Amino acid sequence: MNWILLSIVSAILLGFYDGAKKWSVRGNAVPIVLLLTVSIGALIYLPLIIWSHWDPDSIGWKFFVVQPLSWERHALIAAKSILVGASWTFAFTALKHLPLSIGAPIRATSPLWTILIAILFFGERPAPLQWLGIAVVLIGFWRFTLVGRREGIQFTRNRSVTWMVLATLLGACCSIYDKWLLQYAAFPPVTLQAWFTLYLVPVMLPLACWWYWNDSPQRLGRHGQNFQWRHSIALVSPLLIVADLFYFDALSDPDAMISIVSVLRRCSVVIALGFGAKALSEANFRAKAACVAVILVGVVLLTWKS
Repeated sequence: MNWILLSIVSAILLGFYDGAKKWSVRGNAVPIVLLLTVSIGALIYLPLIIWSHWDPDSIGWKFFVVQPLSWERHALIAAKSILVGASWTFAFTALKHLPLSIGAPIRATSPLWTILIAILFFGERPAPLQWLGIAVVLIGFWRFTLVGRREGIQFTRNRSVTWMVLATLLGACCSIYDKWLLQYAAFPPVTLQAWFTLYLVPVMLPLACWWYWNDSPQRLGRHGQNFQWRHSIALVSPLLIVADLFYFDALSDPDAMISIVSVLRRCSVVIALGFGAKALSEANFRAKAACVAVILVGVVLLTWKS
């Protein structure tokens, strides 16, 4: 099915996004990195929003026209931006202290919560073989917790793990909200993404201001957290925008099941594992690769029936 292919492409791009994100926050001031990444995303979409407002007929591909919205529909998108902003804040902060090859798999457990919500509130019923695939994928994610112990990461006591779990729960809620916005509220994918990206800037701005007044070197001298510009910061938003474009397009298909799309999307952990091992020299590559192999088996089962 077309929505499955779109979900897989989104997952690949999301893996590179995870790598750029980890490189950007490593030993860096997270609030400023967040503000810069969302501002770059807003600058990408702002010309399209203006163009669509003044001369939408001149845009050759109507898919990229940002549709006019009522104030009520703008409020729905603003709510999504607040939800995502909170999730990203927890995730970026956690990823600063966790190995990418541990943090990404924790983030990837969001399908578990997404599936439960989708079954309870949307009446989704995956086929038996898909249930088996979901179970296998989640077992692979669970195995990562055992590998994490070898690196001294106690999942029940580590504060960064707690932050990543909170980010994951918020991300699962956002996936369900995305399904509602695209399939029930009938938002066009580009319109949703353009305004959502723009609204992320005022959502992230207070956190950056808080950092300046509380943790920056200007306020605390040598004890403050320095900000360092890295080229990877400029890649974070473009990678996410393209990944989300494929994701929103997949999810706008009436036949798309969020319980399947979310699992496929989180298989970006395969790319994150490779980046963590090669670029960041993270440990236990073989054990983590075995976990990823289990995940891939689950993905095959998921897509076989579809």
